Amino acid sequence: MYPLTGTTLLFLTQASHKLNINQHTGGFSRPPFFYLQKFITMAIPTTNAAQELPAVNQILASVGQAPVTTLDQTNPDVAIAYDTLLQVSREVQSEGWNFNREEHYEFTPDSNDEIVIPNNVLQLDLTDTSYSSNKKVIRRNGKLYDKHNHTYEWKDGAIDCDVVWLFDWVDLPRPFQDYITARAATLVSSRLVGDGNQYQMLQQNEAFLRASIVEYECNQGDHTFFGTPQNDPNNYSSYKPYLALRR
Repeated sequence: MYPLTGTTLLFLTQASHKLNINQHTGGFSRPPFFYLQKFITMAIPTTNAAQELPAVNQILASVGQAPVTTLDQTNPDVAIAYDTLLQVSREVQSEGWNFNREEHYEFTPDSNDEIVIPNNVLQLDLTDTSYSSNKKVIRRNGKLYDKHNHTYEWKDGAIDCDVVWLFDWVDLPRPFQDYITARAATLVSSRLVGDGNQYQMLQQNEAFLRASIVEYECNQGDHTFFGTPQNDPNNYSSYKPYLALRR
């Protein structure tokens, strides 16, 4: 149901008053429908608009713009800030962090023996096992494709993959939200303002928050240089020279 704004209530009051007058004079009319549509038409909502709005306002404030109450895409400054926020969020998550990276994630083929890749997958590769030694996978036509065997079909049942997911804004850890917002503010400053001093100050804040997400990653990941235990999804895969020589 649409909320009734002050303008809408005024219109309905005037229309009701007009209808009562016509009834007293023996006539009957009702307000045209297109008038009502004119006053209650709302902008198309964006994904997680309520949660992303504070971040967009922080970006706008960083470049000297006034805050807004809705993510109105018809406003050029808001549109640039919001699009930049989504762009930076995707770029940062594509690096693969402890919160959005999963090893040994099982994918099951469909009735056609094909594996359809979900839309929120940023990176996908077969888990390093003996099964994956003779397979090279890529994304093609929205499905998992084996370049080595030139096929979309996976007839051996479910397979384990290492996945990097793309999460919505509300599911990001707070240090990552802060860093993404700061990074987006730096880019918006270069696109809208072009002030070198402002850009330099925003870059300093961005560098500080980048250090905070690296610290968060180290604390949450519990990584070990020795790569043990082997079945621990958080183990650190160190450089192995013999693998390079084997190529």
